[in-house]
Amino acid sequence: MARRRSEIERKWLVEDAPDLSKHKGAKVVQGYLIVSPNGDEVRLRQKGKAFFETVKTGTGLKRGEVEIELTKKQFKKLWPATRGRRLEKVRYTLKQNGRKIEFDIYKKRLSGLKVAEVEFKTPKQASAFKPFAWFGGEVTEEDEYKNANLATRA
Repeated sequence: MARRRSEIERKWLVEDAPDLSKHKGAKVVQGYLIVSPNGDEVRLRQKGKAFFETVKTGTGLKRGEVEIELTKKQFKKLWPATRGRRLEKVRYTLKQNGRKIEFDIYKKRLSGLKVAEVEFKTPKQASAFKPFAWFGGEVTEEDEYKNANLATRA
């Protein structure tokens, strides 16, 4: 079954990671089948033992997203088409002041890159949010930090 939603998300670079000793990260491998100049993309992702195909539309703070779960066999059949547009990261899901933070530490050629993402229900919530002290510069509107673009550098 497809999951359709709008995603309202802000993203920050992180220099000094918070203490992760009590958190278990999930390995994420993702590749892109399509990346269009207008910001639309079709992504394959393996997170743990789960496999997904996701279509994202638009750019910036608010984007459309449709996600379907794939079988491992379907994923493996499509995966070769992502050659040259892949990345790996470890994702930690953290809670701070009632907020869920997805904290990604990138691997391989993107090693050293750390990014925190926070999702919101409304644009008003997103604009009112005050970043936590450990967050660095905001990169929500910077295309070079979109995962689809990072994947072509990885």
